[in-house]
Amino acid sequence: MGYELKQELKLTQSLVMTPQLQLAIKLLQLSRLELEELVREEVQANPVLEDLAESAAPDAQRVEPVKEPEKPEMDWQAYLEERNDFRPGGIDFNQKEEEEDFMGNLSSSGATLHDHLLWQLRMNSLSEAEVSVGEFIIGNIDEDGYLRVVDGDSLSYDEAEKAAISGISSMTGAASELVSRVLSAIQSFDPVGAGSRNLRECLLVQARSLPVRDTVVEEIIANHLEKLGRKNYKAIARSIGVTIDDIYEAVKVISKCLNPTPGSGFGSDSARSIVPDIFIHKVGDEYLISLNEDGMPKLKISPYYRELLKANGDGKVNDQARGYIQDKLRSAVWLIKSVHQRQRTIYRVVECIVKFQREFLDRGLQSLKPLVLKDIAEEIGVHESTVSRVTSNKYVQTPRGLFELKYFFSTAMSNDDGSDVTVEYIKEKIRNIIRDEDAKNPLSDKEIVEILKGSGISVARRTATKYREAIGVLSSSRRKVHY
Repeated sequence: MGYELKQELKLTQSLVMTPQLQLAIKLLQLSRLELEELVREEVQANPVLEDLAESAAPDAQRVEPVKEPEKPEMDWQAYLEERNDFRPGGIDFNQKEEEEDFMGNLSSSGATLHDHLLWQLRMNSLSEAEVSVGEFIIGNIDEDGYLRVVDGDSLSYDEAEKAAISGISSMTGAASELVSRVLSAIQSFDPVGAGSRNLRECLLVQARSLPVRDTVVEEIIANHLEKLGRKNYKAIARSIGVTIDDIYEAVKVISKCLNPTPGSGFGSDSARSIVPDIFIHKVGDEYLISLNEDGMPKLKISPYYRELLKANGDGKVNDQARGYIQDKLRSAVWLIKSVHQRQRTIYRVVECIVKFQREFLDRGLQSLKPLVLKDIAEEIGVHESTVSRVTSNKYVQTPRGLFELKYFFSTAMSNDDGSDVTVEYIKEKIRNIIRDEDAKNPLSDKEIVEILKGSGISVARRTATKYREAIGVLSSSRRKVHY
């Protein structure tokens, strides 16, 4: 068999993810706050990029380039290091760091659960060994207040509790008796029940710390927690041998006096801030769209570095410096183009959404039309994945309220009259039906289906169940109030 070498031309198509394309895709799926943070970081890292808002600072605070340098040659490396230390806008960053240190000394909205428990641990008269074990235990308590040392999902309550003690003992080298004693002390701290290994122990610790001990309450928690979750009060009454009224009274104590998540209310978690990316205003009979540019840096290429690149053969810029500036210039241009492309794409998508959902903006949820990504993609001539990225983590302020862009996309179901209705509208109807029901006699899913049918919406019972669960509503047996 003979071998030979030959050349052959072949024309093929392939998708090449250029850095510019990767940057455009990344920016497209960022929220407005994330985009603003990324752009500001780029302005700080890239000397070729300038923020128009910062460059508009008073002349005394700006560094103007000298047209004709006094020295015949510039130490470019030293100049770049000096430029990297330059902060636009004349801000004294040493002073800012001092202010941040001062702010760090201020107390937050509340001490964390760990700090609160550690403080109590050190305020008790415990030995050094007990404090050491206590610090280890507190370090393994999660935000809800539960001790997480071993995975006890596949274990019974008793097995999980013993496994936790054994695990702490082996990891700290302390005796099991000492670990149990310290753990019991921590569980008696404020909040009572923190450090529990499971829900049963958490509720039992709290029940035993009540001013008046109730044996029925403790019996329900210790042996009938699953039945309590299903609200099977009759079965609990039969098992314990008390009346149903006694069970109702015990359930009142459990629901009103005990906390299944003792760690709640601690920590410095701040509320999530939602800033709309787009505003839709109604002016007369028209809806006007405007992008939220408030606080967004206005990017431009530094004219100083442009002039440096234009200087050829006059000794101002050496080859190494020129290559550095050209690389930063390409990055700056890519970023500016990608940001503009992102803003244009968002505007076009929202413009198309307004076109499709005009009746919703005029009349409300009952007029929300079925809409899928393909409808918008075909209208503006982009791929569906692009529309998906645009609608992720983006919010729009409308005359009807603040909505995530994904809210306007919903599949359709047919009414009895042949018209289409969106899934979101059906969910809202179910939510309103359940809100107006009698708490002592809640509606079953079958009854909800009948009420929907009276409104002209025909759905199967399993479909109604799926929508009820999607909006976070329990079944009728678990919504029922017995007292």
